[in-house]
Amino acid sequence: MNSILEVKNLSVGFRQDGQTVPAVRGVSFHIERGETVALVGESGSGKSVTALSTVSLLGDSARVDGSVLYNGEEMVGADDAQLRRIRGNDISFIFQEPMTSLNPLHTLEKQLAESLALHQGLAGDAARARIIELLNKVGIRDPESRLGAYPHQLSGGQRQRVMIAMALANGPELLIADEPTTALDVTIQAQILQLLAELKDAEDMSLLFITHDLGIVRKIADRVCVMKDGQIVESGPTREIFSNPQHPYTQMLLSAESTGSPDPVKEGAEEIARTDNLKIWFPIQQGFMKRTVGYVKAVNDATIAVRAGETVGIVGESGSGKTTLALAIMRLIGSEGEITYRGQNVRDWSTRELRRLRSEMQIVFQDPYGSLSPRMTCEQIIAEGLGVHGAPDGRSDRELVTEVMTEVGLDPATMHRYPHEFSGGQRQRIAIARAMVLRPKLVVLDEPTSALDMTVQVQIVNLLRDLQRKYDLAYLFISHDLKVVRAMSHKVIVMKAGDVVEYGTAEDVFTHPQTDYTKTLMAAAFDLAS
Repeated sequence: MNSILEVKNLSVGFRQDGQTVPAVRGVSFHIERGETVALVGESGSGKSVTALSTVSLLGDSARVDGSVLYNGEEMVGADDAQLRRIRGNDISFIFQEPMTSLNPLHTLEKQLAESLALHQGLAGDAARARIIELLNKVGIRDPESRLGAYPHQLSGGQRQRVMIAMALANGPELLIADEPTTALDVTIQAQILQLLAELKDAEDMSLLFITHDLGIVRKIADRVCVMKDGQIVESGPTREIFSNPQHPYTQMLLSAESTGSPDPVKEGAEEIARTDNLKIWFPIQQGFMKRTVGYVKAVNDATIAVRAGETVGIVGESGSGKTTLALAIMRLIGSEGEITYRGQNVRDWSTRELRRLRSEMQIVFQDPYGSLSPRMTCEQIIAEGLGVHGAPDGRSDRELVTEVMTEVGLDPATMHRYPHEFSGGQRQRIAIARAMVLRPKLVVLDEPTSALDMTVQVQIVNLLRDLQRKYDLAYLFISHDLKVVRAMSHKVIVMKAGDVVEYGTAEDVFTHPQTDYTKTLMAAAFDLAS
């Protein structure tokens, strides 16, 4: 056995209020040179804590026991000089949250150049050439024009690709990838997985892959370790784990998948929102006088409609215009063309005129942690809209918060807790409750399940269906997970580079795609799943 990493009886606890709260208990596994090992399990199972322990990235509150050997060197208790030599050079990380991992004040070129200068001594033209090469590898289009961009100017998928480029910059021996494809659309997922596989073979690189997406595990991993409550409950070759899982928890994970279809839309259902020939172009301005030299054509000539009780799924690659289209319908960004809400053309309405409609139009965002204020309690977050618009039926805020928390599957007794005290799935339920407490007619769901475990995804999809059935809600459902889109949607819009390239019933789009682009999306999604 030629192990590049060997973890023996690893236990990790965090000191809190004079006590040590266990997070990982007695974990042992190894990674051989050139091998891919996947750590799978639900949020809170200890996957990321185990990975961060390998190069002591857990902070001062952590207590780590056991042994972590990298090429025979002990990492537990290693001094700072030894860790600096190995971190980012021999062992690199791809983190899950690119927006919080990238420096918002530095350009992409500066952030990538920093690692190259530190570990390889590259600077100037040589560093720039290497940066462009890396950005090309991870699928950033026209990388030369992106070097001066800041993280907030990129889509979620593009930011994740930049993180991957940073991790690959120094040719690591061991790459630890913590949910590296969570924010990526299916075609880019396929490209990134292919890229990682090629790099692993070409450079004899080892890979520790952390994910909740079992379709990816089946495609990329040689061996699987299944974690639950800080322990590895089952491990073995990928084919054996998938074909003959022994532990009930593994069996439950493998059976979790969003299936079925939404209830039919009622005959004569009211049209809630409609666009006709909607166009959203952002000007590109240069020079001291800010002259417009071109346009980013985010959305071109989009004509769509959504009725009460209906879900319209919007799919396409990162940067295709999905979220931009939804934000324009909500009148949160400017546009050209017609936007009709419940029979009224609202595109030219002022902010004051729109205020009375705002309670009927709500959004649930992709990142349930980033969209919730860490300084507000669950009750304050859910009730915030009530303070602006008033209670829909004159009841007290506390009464409505209690009711909506119960509806979304949260214990009202936890309303005084803060977001960090909830799991990822619970935080997403808080975000849904915040939207639903105002009893809206139209809800935009922007990647609401992408960061969630498969088991929690199923729960959230069922919750959204139940709420739609109960309140006759119209949904615009944005997602790159086509299995979830199929389970949620009545109609599907396929977008590419700002254009609506296909629009029809979910059944027609999924079973008889008309365009090559849609066929490529379907092939990538369901090949990953198979």
